[in-house]
Amino acid sequence: MSYTVRPISDHTWLRPSSKRRASRFSASWRETETLLLREVEHLAGRQLVIEVDIREQDLRLDGTLRSKARAATPAVVVAFESKHGPMLHRCDTYFAQWSDQGPDWQQNVRAIALTLQSLRDVERHGAAETGQQYTGFKALPAGCAMPPSHMTTEAAYEVLCDVVGDGVVVHGHLDDNALIRRARAAAHPDRHHGDRTAWDRVEQAAQVLGVTR
Repeated sequence: MSYTVRPISDHTWLRPSSKRRASRFSASWRETETLLLREVEHLAGRQLVIEVDIREQDLRLDGTLRSKARAATPAVVVAFESKHGPMLHRCDTYFAQWSDQGPDWQQNVRAIALTLQSLRDVERHGAAETGQQYTGFKALPAGCAMPPSHMTTEAAYEVLCDVVGDGVVVHGHLDDNALIRRARAAAHPDRHHGDRTAWDRVEQAAQVLGVTR
């Protein structure tokens, strides 16, 4: 399984720096990645996105961080689709206290990965209904589109091609602007008796691809 990194879209929940505390985690980033991916896989997860407090220009085209990227705060959001619905976990609790711990934000990814592991442990003892412990982490009610920053680039192209209704229109055959223009025309609420569902999905995809009006 792979994941995409995106900038944090909602900063309203971030803690003041005085409310954060030093991390005691000693695991490497590779170990944290392995744990996170394993726990997401246990939930039949897909479209995994890690939001970091960076700028759009800190990202490569493949959705990975540039080597010189520096996060403004330690805050992170981990979002993915799961067998229990869309999940969203966020953490802004820790900062690294030793240089060999890596960037501050990685400490909070570690905290989320360990939280997922602990939530899975709940089911082992049979004291909760299947999936009950994840209720508080569901991103949105079933049937709602995910926030723009939780949509991967690949998913954005899938949305646009699905709305356009042309299986041969894929990334590379039309430039992004042309593809989004066609998708907006096909999804306009006036064509769907005022229903904005398809329109909102297209607008989310446009934001992910960085295409403005």
